[in-house]
Amino acid sequence: MTEIGFHSLCKKFKKTSVIDDLNLTIENREFFTFVGPSGCGKSTILNMVAGLESITSGMITFDGHSIDGLPPGERDIAMVFQSYALYPHMTVRENLAFPLSVRKVPSADRQREVEKIAALLALTPFLSRLPRELSGGQRQRVALGRALIRKPKVFLMDEPLSNLDAKLRIEMRTELKRLHREFPVTTIYVTHDQEEAMALSDRIALLHEGALRQCGPPQEVYAAPANLFSAGFIGSPPMNFIEGTLLLDLPFLASRLAEYRNQPFIAGIRPTDLRITGEKRENTLSGRVLFLETTGETTWIDLEWRGNRIRGKTGPVRRTARDETAYFTIPPEKLHLFDKSSGERLW
Repeated sequence: MTEIGFHSLCKKFKKTSVIDDLNLTIENREFFTFVGPSGCGKSTILNMVAGLESITSGMITFDGHSIDGLPPGERDIAMVFQSYALYPHMTVRENLAFPLSVRKVPSADRQREVEKIAALLALTPFLSRLPRELSGGQRQRVALGRALIRKPKVFLMDEPLSNLDAKLRIEMRTELKRLHREFPVTTIYVTHDQEEAMALSDRIALLHEGALRQCGPPQEVYAAPANLFSAGFIGSPPMNFIEGTLLLDLPFLASRLAEYRNQPFIAGIRPTDLRITGEKRENTLSGRVLFLETTGETTWIDLEWRGNRIRGKTGPVRRTARDETAYFTIPPEKLHLFDKSSGERLW
């Protein structure tokens, strides 16, 4: 089991900075996820840990020892890719056994380990099949089994669920969590899917343009986003942002926001906290309905309010038409405030 350290890590491609001064520790046995939009540098970090990309400056350590000079084969890691990377001419049994064959593990021991991993991943009925005879979920389980059977120090997973349909992705998320409980190997996971990151991880690191924007347990990052980027990226649907001056005019908010009267700020409220009602009540505001989206139990409604497009929720029985007036509430305790110039959290 391994603790992984990133020490002033930088990566440049020619003059373009991809990773900028990353300082971070991933704890022993932790399931840790780098999440962010495409091009933010998360896969580059994974490749540097694997030894597939060189480091421009800084250092990566395993248990306090630099791995920068080690070739990939000597880092004792296992990678799982989104493309499965199975050998098409080998059966499931042969694919699972391959890492042990390379290590010259005796045949009887290989077969015992293959049977154990196959049973764990519900692959026993498919051991004689070729990859092309498997479903996407089964292929991904074979790829995971081939990584597990090596018993490495570190797992690296690069968007391993992105090729699966929505139902299978949810099933495989459950499978990954179960496997990590049974094989608590330090795991670095990379995804652009924030829901996947939130569901799987002990901690997440949110990257944007090569810089670390926030790191912490998923619920902490959701409940207390450190900056505007974190607030806008984590959460589905995304957070609503409103100019602070608009809120200072509202009597029921003015006292709470009084200390920011002379400071430009942006307020955020999550669509789940912005409740839309059918009638005017105390402290309700009104907006024009722009768009409706029903997702079973919830109806999401986009409103125009004082030049802002904001989204809120109501129940499934709410009947609202486009261009109709709808009423909504902004609970003061649910507001997030950010400095307008720096984007950093005020409270």
